[in-house]
Amino acid sequence: MSVVETFDAMWAELAEIGRGPSGGYRRFAWTPEDRQLREWFAGECARRGLDLTEDRMGNQWAWWGDPDAALAAGSSGVAIGSHLDSVPDGGAYDGPLGVVSALAVVDALREQGVTPARPLAVVSFVDEEGARFGVACAGSRVVTGAMSPERALGLTDEDGVSMAEALRAAGRDPAGIGPDPQTLRRVGAFVELHVEQGRGLVDLGVPVAVASDIWPHGRWRFDFPGEANHAGTTRLEDRRDAMLGYADLVLSARHAATRTGCVATVGKVAVEPGGVNAIASRVTGWLDSRGPDADAVRATVAELTERAGDFGATVTQESWTPATPFDPALSDRLRSVLASDAALSVPVLGTGAGHDAGILATAGIPAAMLFVRNPTGVSHSPAEHAERADCHAGVAALTRCVADLVQGPA
Repeated sequence: MSVVETFDAMWAELAEIGRGPSGGYRRFAWTPEDRQLREWFAGECARRGLDLTEDRMGNQWAWWGDPDAALAAGSSGVAIGSHLDSVPDGGAYDGPLGVVSALAVVDALREQGVTPARPLAVVSFVDEEGARFGVACAGSRVVTGAMSPERALGLTDEDGVSMAEALRAAGRDPAGIGPDPQTLRRVGAFVELHVEQGRGLVDLGVPVAVASDIWPHGRWRFDFPGEANHAGTTRLEDRRDAMLGYADLVLSARHAATRTGCVATVGKVAVEPGGVNAIASRVTGWLDSRGPDADAVRATVAELTERAGDFGATVTQESWTPATPFDPALSDRLRSVLASDAALSVPVLGTGAGHDAGILATAGIPAAMLFVRNPTGVSHSPAEHAERADCHAGVAALTRCVADLVQGPA
């Protein structure tokens, strides 16, 4: 099969794993769907004769060439890939496009007769979205030491299941997770291809871009106290309704972000006791805030924290990622390789979305990203999409970049 046919076949195989009635996906960490995805990835790597390993967080690395021998010789490897998990009812492309494209690059390089002078890895990171346990990029955060194993294992899902319990249920030893400097030493450059989560490429009329940076972003939990009581017999003046503080948070987030030039979203809520005819005794809402300037994001959250204090709320920061510029030399190199094709315009775009590439960059690993055009700009939704021709253009662009990296100087 041609590389295009191989890409399409892999895409079809993935299409039904974790797909729900809405057409969106529920592929959460350490679930049966996650196991299916891991097995699919392992099968594709075996089919290509790649040497599959796992790091201390369960991220899967499939090597073409011996990275340890390269290290001993004073060199390092190149890694490409992304993740396979999803947000609730997420789209098909966020993450999987990067993994499938990376596997297709291996096929393309072999079809072109390229023999890498540097080892090449295809990586599939676990729990990038944080949909189950609430912290994004958990797989890359733990392996780089950005999040302690103790904190990771203590995170719980909406059913109260801890990550430690989920790992045990998946047949894994929670005591084994932690930073993995040996794995990271093998990687001299990481390139992640991803569907664009916005309209930059649509507006520019081109299929592929190089990323410049990731905006600073974080997640905060707001816990509003109240008192359970009967919805029909409790006078308004006698109520301590936790939902009122939460409602104020939702509305205030929009107004505060507008003033600071950021974005702020309250997209998840948990209500106790959760009855239609009961006044809420406790409401927990989760805020996601991002922006081009870290001080502006912090100012947004500070304003909301002060308002929430009027309702007796406690606020807990669950994650924070500072502004993350991608490696300038690596990004320039990718752009130079792609710009050598006179038919391809290569813009440089920033993004408000977090990625494993950003976590690796923060850890000191030279990292870069390529974006593939999304015709509507919609993401984290079943409507997320990329035209097949643009997906193929993304594979071709990534192939050219990787061919340069594995054959040229480190």
